[in-house]
Amino acid sequence: MKPALNSNLRGQRIWLAMPFLAFLLVMSCDQKPASFTHAFAPGSPVPWLSEKFDDAEDQFTFGIVTDLNGGEREGIFDIAIEQINLLRPELIVTVGDLVEGASSNSDSIHREYDRFDQRARKAIAPLFHVGGNHDLTDPAMRQVWKDRYGAHYYYFIYKNVLFLMLDTEDHTDQRRAEIHEARQAAIKVMDGPEPEKARDMEYFKMPERVTGTIGDTQTAYFKDVISKHPEVKWTIVFMHKPIWKREGAGSLQGIESALTGRPYTVFNGHFHSYSHTTKNDKDHIILGTTGGHQDPKDPNSFDHVTLVTMTADGPAIANLRLDGILDKYGKIPLDGDSVCFQASKCGEGH
Repeated sequence: MKPALNSNLRGQRIWLAMPFLAFLLVMSCDQKPASFTHAFAPGSPVPWLSEKFDDAEDQFTFGIVTDLNGGEREGIFDIAIEQINLLRPELIVTVGDLVEGASSNSDSIHREYDRFDQRARKAIAPLFHVGGNHDLTDPAMRQVWKDRYGAHYYYFIYKNVLFLMLDTEDHTDQRRAEIHEARQAAIKVMDGPEPEKARDMEYFKMPERVTGTIGDTQTAYFKDVISKHPEVKWTIVFMHKPIWKREGAGSLQGIESALTGRPYTVFNGHFHSYSHTTKNDKDHIILGTTGGHQDPKDPNSFDHVTLVTMTADGPAIANLRLDGILDKYGKIPLDGDSVCFQASKCGEGH
């Protein structure tokens, strides 16, 4: 009987120990292998200068693509998507003018977005949209956007960074009708035999053409968003037109006031020419092109993508020209070596 009793006790001990053994097994499976290992003895000389790696857990990168319309140059955006896939950002953001948007016909606008979506879906990372004047000027365009993508302005948070996505075509219905009528008239002249005469037309005298507008409802929305998220470590503000250049009614002032005392960075497109401005001690960056029309006399009008790495010290911003992003073969993807990425170097007709 004793052997049976001892055997029984041993079984009970093993049974009682099983939860602890399972815990050890789970813990061993959850433990990640060391990021850096080597064969040198502790304290011995090593052939490197530091073991402080730039690999913080909350660090991430995101990419930005800018204007591809306003006279899209075929193939550039497709090349950019292939290149940005090589860079492996965790997400990608556009700053608007995704389609040409010259028509007020909904079916025609949908076809343009079908083509954009087909190309954009080749991106490995999720791509977040901001609307531009070519996307959101008239009611038909705004309705197509709403049907396909939902809100004209919105926000999201990723790894404790707040992204504000603005709509700078946020005019009153009456003003939008005036802008649309003037824009359509200018487009007809620009497509005619004397396109230079369009510069004297009403559309080119409208301040909204340059800076856009932010309405009271949108301002209140973002002020509420900002107030509800005081703990974020940084805020990135995206827009198409540089509404931060506008003064008075319809400006960015209300949102800027809500951001007072907080670190933030502003990106926009629209001008097709790269520039950097410091306002309120913050970086305000106007991006160039990712396939849009270029001024052959402007050396800052070039195709690029922007890669932003969010660190504990804020964003590290790198602008990468498309003619300098090569694949493993030493080539620009999609036979891009034959493409002109800067009109001032190779002429507008390229």
